[in-house]
Amino acid sequence: MVTVVCVTGLALGARPALGEWPLTLAMLAVMVAAALPTINVVVRRQALNLTLTEIPLVVAFYLLPPLSVVLAYTLATLLVQIRRSLAPVKFWFNIFRAAAATSLASLVLLALPDPVGIEPDAWAALSAATSVHTLVTLAAVIAVIAVAQGWQAGWEIARNSPPALLAAAVNVAVGLLIVITVVATGGWGFLLFAVFAAGLFLVYRSYTQFLRQHRTLNDMYQLARAMTESSRDGTLVDALLGRVRALMQAEYATLWLPAQGRYPEVLLTAQDDRRGLLDVAVTPAALRERARSESRVLTSGAHLSAETAARGILRGEPVKDVIILPLRSGPAVIGTLEVVNRLGDTNHFTSEDVLIFETVAAHAAVALENSRLVDRLRHDAYHDTLTKLPNRRRITAALDEAVKIRTPGEVVALLLFDVDRLREVNESLGHAAGDKVLVAVAERLRGCAPAAALVGRAGGDEFLVTLRLEGAEEALDLAARMREQIRAEMVFDGLTLDVDTAVGVAVHPDHGGGPALLLQRVDLAATAAKGVPGSVQLFNPALESRSLRRLGLAGDLRRALDGGELEVYFQPKVTLRDRRLVGVECLARWEDPAHGSVAPDDFVAVAEHTGQLDRLTELVLREGLRRSRDWAHGGHPLSVAVNLSPRTLTDPHFPARLSDLLDEYGVPPQRLTVEIRESGVLDGTDRPIPALRRLRDLGVRLSVDDFGTGCSSLVHLRRLPVHEVKVDRSFVQGMATDPGDLAIVNAVVTLSQQFGLAVVAEGVESELTLELLQDIGCEIGQGFLFSRPLPYERLEAWFGAQLDLEAVPVGELPRLRAVP
Repeated sequence: MVTVVCVTGLALGARPALGEWPLTLAMLAVMVAAALPTINVVVRRQALNLTLTEIPLVVAFYLLPPLSVVLAYTLATLLVQIRRSLAPVKFWFNIFRAAAATSLASLVLLALPDPVGIEPDAWAALSAATSVHTLVTLAAVIAVIAVAQGWQAGWEIARNSPPALLAAAVNVAVGLLIVITVVATGGWGFLLFAVFAAGLFLVYRSYTQFLRQHRTLNDMYQLARAMTESSRDGTLVDALLGRVRALMQAEYATLWLPAQGRYPEVLLTAQDDRRGLLDVAVTPAALRERARSESRVLTSGAHLSAETAARGILRGEPVKDVIILPLRSGPAVIGTLEVVNRLGDTNHFTSEDVLIFETVAAHAAVALENSRLVDRLRHDAYHDTLTKLPNRRRITAALDEAVKIRTPGEVVALLLFDVDRLREVNESLGHAAGDKVLVAVAERLRGCAPAAALVGRAGGDEFLVTLRLEGAEEALDLAARMREQIRAEMVFDGLTLDVDTAVGVAVHPDHGGGPALLLQRVDLAATAAKGVPGSVQLFNPALESRSLRRLGLAGDLRRALDGGELEVYFQPKVTLRDRRLVGVECLARWEDPAHGSVAPDDFVAVAEHTGQLDRLTELVLREGLRRSRDWAHGGHPLSVAVNLSPRTLTDPHFPARLSDLLDEYGVPPQRLTVEIRESGVLDGTDRPIPALRRLRDLGVRLSVDDFGTGCSSLVHLRRLPVHEVKVDRSFVQGMATDPGDLAIVNAVVTLSQQFGLAVVAEGVESELTLELLQDIGCEIGQGFLFSRPLPYERLEAWFGAQLDLEAVPVGELPRLRAVP
């Protein structure tokens, strides 16, 4: 419309409207030649071309009538657009934009005084007309981009227009110089400007090449810097694709990394004018797979070579040109990097772009491998290598974040699952079997834990689960359910294992305000749960008090052993049928000035963990053997029983030391009974048997203490070289009121006697219990019905009070009176 109006005005107002055809055709040729060399300024998806068209336009305005100028410039634009093979919309837009701008500029020139000669008023008229042409052209471009892509895109073109305006002003000045020269020299000035134009073209081409190289080097430096910085915060792919797309002035940049090990497949694309990354690609997957498998560059485009197969794959795809490069890490190809569609309809990738892109791909491959290495190291630092679960460090970090968020009506629960008897599995079947157990437990925990829970391995045979729940009761219920679900049998190489766990529970804020304290207290709860196999224990302050008490006892125990502060008490063992004294059990006791009366379980546990166990065991053995020797010299030979820790049985030097002590005190080995808890001798393995056999070979009697509290079967007793079984007090004390306890004691006594073992009942505290034990055939007992544990002096007084007045026949044991 603008063109029609302006051309109509020119036809009516200009005299003459058209000039000579030879000159018009000559100016047409010059305009086409001036429009071919361009500087492309890419803004978003549009390319702004800076040309030399203003130079012949100024000359044409001076030499030709208006309509000839419009005709020559429009035809020149048409020829150039045909050569560039633009899309139809852009093709016709550029032609009519050129016609409208030239016709409007001709109207402005027609309205001004005729430029005569080479006076300044002629300069002003020609400059004004050419400036109108430039401004109309730029305004049309800005307007159409604003309509098509939004006002932000149009505003960005306007902000980047000063270089175009400056180039147009320089071109106008050059055109005026040509006009002045031509007028002054009568046409011979064209020869001088031909030489000037040739030199200017060479300088321009060198300068544009220099600018391109400088920009490429700067972009590559910025790309390398961005990849280095982004590899630290996990945004490498975003920085890489965005920079590569900008560097190559491409519409799309795509990274493809096939699945490898624990890394899933990655397919991400950066698109021009789009924030973020897309998980799709415009090129077919077959091209990327081919570039990776053949480890070579694949290209296709107007200025790039392309194989027939590649052209066939790309047929029908919205791809103008493409470069696909394999990413190499040493000899291996880890993926591909590709750019698609050079921005601007007239722009295409060239062989120079392939070389630049290969350099970029080499840097990208190194950066991606380094990023994967850092990611792998970071993953390994926070995950267990065996079970692939988060480790204690990761759990601690998650717990630290969880406790910072206070949610009304909810607590942060921490559950610690301790796998029972894993050490026995390792020792019996090897660590490979133990690892399989841990992996199986990890899988079961993952399967039965709620979706919101974080499951991790704390180390060794311990697993942690943390999540938000309504309260401590819900945490206990969840722990019990999960324990039941993971305790099913496991089969390894045809061997069936029964795996169980002890579970400790702690919750925030009830049991601690930070992760370190919660972990400490849930560990205390799990340790307490292990005391009752298969149990679930909620933390309570008493557990911590006992733990702190034991911690404080470590130094005091060493001092007490050095100072002889520990005493040995003696509890009589009596035949139940005729109440005759047959021996005593030696029990260590400790009255500390600071701690008061210290429970044996506490200081024995401290001795085991501080390396004082051997000294404590030797103290009790020496005192027991010395008293046994003294009683034998006094005519009352009594056997003594000493408790041994299961850890002592693992000491290969203990039997030799015990033999030396027996020789030192001159006590026959058969007068010494060594008592070991059931969990120490019936642990499901043959580990204690060699030590037990060596003790039996010495002549020492062996007794299984606290029998019935563990999970062992009575038939296991047949494999052990023991002489005696002691029924735990918990069953003996309940015989009179619980038929189940009575049945258990009856079964133990019956089967033990069939195996040729003596039976000792602990915890005899009533006459009714004594009668029941006599009825089922139990031989020996000890308990408060006869006497509490007594120090040596009180034991001697007890002997005197309990002995019958009649003389005891020589060779017989003293008979005790009934306790009222």
